[in-house]
Formats: sequence, C-alpha cells, structure tokens
Amino acid sequence: MNKIFAVAVAATLVAVPSFAQEELQDYAETENWSIMIDPGLNNGCLMISEFEDNSVVRIGIDMTTGFGYILSANPAWQGIEEGQTYPVTIALDGNTFNGEATGYPIDDLPGANVDFDNPDFLAGLVDAQSLTLTHEGTEVMSLDITGSADAVAKLIECQDKQNAASGG
Repeated sequence: MNKIFAVAVAATLVAVPSFAQEELQDYAETENWSIMIDPGLNNGCLMISEFEDNSVVRIGIDMTTGFGYILSANPAWQGIEEGQTYPVTIALDGNTFNGEATGYPIDDLPGANVDFDNPDFLAGLVDAQSLTLTHEGTEVMSLDITGSADAVAKLIECQDKQNAASGG
C-alpha cells in the first residue's frame, strides 16, 4: 500500500455509527458497490452492496465519531440479538482484524456492526479478493469482493467532498 493512500485513509478515519434513519443520498456507482452519503452520520460516506448469499454489507465512515464501520446483515443470522456484543474476526484475504460486533438489525434483517479505526482495513479492501467474517472460529460470511478498489477510491473521494463542503 502506498503511504499517500494510507495517510488519506487515516485522515478520513478519525467509533459507533448511530445509523439515524435519514434517507441515504446517492453519490456514485461502481461495478459492485453503491457509494452513498448518510446525513444521519454527519454526511459520512459509505459503500453498500448485496451479495449472492443474501448478505448486505455497508462499509463507511461515521463522521459523528470519526470511526469507520462495517455493518453486515443476513436473513440467516437469526441468533443475533440487538445490542449484544460478539467477538469477531474479519479477514481480507489473509489479513485479519479482530474486533467486537454489536447486534444491529438492518431493514428487519439480523445484522452486526463492527467499528474500526485502523486505516489498514480500508487499505486492505483495495487489493482484497475476499472478505470473511468469523465468530468463535466459525465462518459466518465469506464474500467475493473483487473490484472493491474502485469503491474505496469513490468512498474516499465522497468523504473528501463532504468534508470540504462542511469546511472540515
């Protein structure tokens, strides 16, 4: 990863998204992701996609806290309780990130949110071919995220424009 990209990601990520129910605003489309603006997160930008296993994944920046987040939901995850925390590992190809997921439903789907402040996570999305989520050693989700580099670039562009518009 080049240092300029790492610095840009680190500057963009400065903790738990509130996910207010304001309408998301379209920003851009890439091959596999929609890039949107969330007014409820102080115009934090996000990338969102639905996958073959019916998982919905939203990766974004919560500008109310400065943290990044990955919010995932899947109709098969019926055991997830809202507000309950779960130790998880997210792997981007071979690079793993340990964290804590909090049960958070999305549009009546059981889901979980993981906050991150490690710029290596977004940087890892640029080159990764797969994203895997495990809980206590059990694989919960494995997705083909080939082509996410364009989405990450658009996400950063979107957030830079939102920050500039707000004078930040």
